[in-house]
Amino acid sequence: MQRIPCNERDDWQATAQACGFDFHTIDGERYWDERSYYAFTLSEIEDRIETPTGEIEAMCRELCARVVEDDRHLKRLRIPQAFWPLIRDSWLRGDPSLYGRLDLSYGGSGDAKLLEYNADTPTSIFEAAVFQWTWLEQNIERQGLNSGADQFNSLHERLIEAWKKFGTTNHHLYLAGVLDNPEDATTLAYLEDTARQAGLQTTLLAMESIGWRDGRGFLDLDDEKIRLAFKLYPWEWMFQEAFGPKLRLSLTRWIEPPWKAILSNKGVLALLWEMFPGHPNLLPAFFEDEPNAKSLSSSFVRKPLYSREGANVSIVRHGDIVAAEPGPYGAEGYIRQALAPLPNFSGQYPVLGSWLVDHVSCGLSIREDENPITGNTSRFLPHAIL
Repeated sequence: MQRIPCNERDDWQATAQACGFDFHTIDGERYWDERSYYAFTLSEIEDRIETPTGEIEAMCRELCARVVEDDRHLKRLRIPQAFWPLIRDSWLRGDPSLYGRLDLSYGGSGDAKLLEYNADTPTSIFEAAVFQWTWLEQNIERQGLNSGADQFNSLHERLIEAWKKFGTTNHHLYLAGVLDNPEDATTLAYLEDTARQAGLQTTLLAMESIGWRDGRGFLDLDDEKIRLAFKLYPWEWMFQEAFGPKLRLSLTRWIEPPWKAILSNKGVLALLWEMFPGHPNLLPAFFEDEPNAKSLSSSFVRKPLYSREGANVSIVRHGDIVAAEPGPYGAEGYIRQALAPLPNFSGQYPVLGSWLVDHVSCGLSIREDENPITGNTSRFLPHAIL
């Protein structure tokens, strides 16, 4: 694994605009950054990223099977008790999942370590699947990379195949989220495009436009039943909405399914370590309010059970807070995870996003920052297999 400086394309901004990548620059700062890229060998991808990702996903599914049968674990995750049946029924029905992203720490040696699982509403799928692939193709064409360069990236094709499992002519797919957020809107538009290529009829819908009528369930603005819906909106938020209690009464099939509320909770990091202690791709992690958290002594990473984009995460080394991000989370509680410093490449700290589609490891994205806590404005860099 190397971080390699390179020339950026003269027309990369125009290329981004042309394909709908409107948030390539945020508040005047680069979000997409192709002045360097990360290079890997094929064996690194296969042995250190792809294979461990599959193993972690298998452990997560085994964990879900245990958790839904044990109310004690659901309580430890601070999931509201009213929604336990919804989650349990979703798992036992085998409700399918579309995608997810593991965030890993890996710097070219040793085992990749799981930092967290973005299991419910992962973004940056468009940048990973489309724009970094365009970067690779154009750099090969323009001889910035040799013709044998490749990328760990079959996301687009696998998304189309995965959508086919949700039905075609008999199912109208709604894709709902916060449409005035450029990143969310682009993610939804991209996923809608892949669903259409799979043969589904689709409609984009703002979350606040979803209504409810007793006896009919969730409805769109034309009073049509919503039978199948992808939601780029976290389950923990949905549980708190005014219509949250109606989720248990509705026949709507949700993507991601309710059982993903288990895996999107950072408490899952503590449960994984408890159920699979010593696994080489896991870091010791414990619920902060349980006695075994003290085993991490005075150096650890403190994470809220619910958090997004690094908010309310703090790094503690020898009792001192060396990095921290503000935010609105933490009321439900925290976990403590063993401190495993991110690799440092020229003063940059990369986090590897290992993507799964239909439970299969199939893509890689990289975010880096001068701050060891990856946040909303951390830059996206492309990668190549050399």
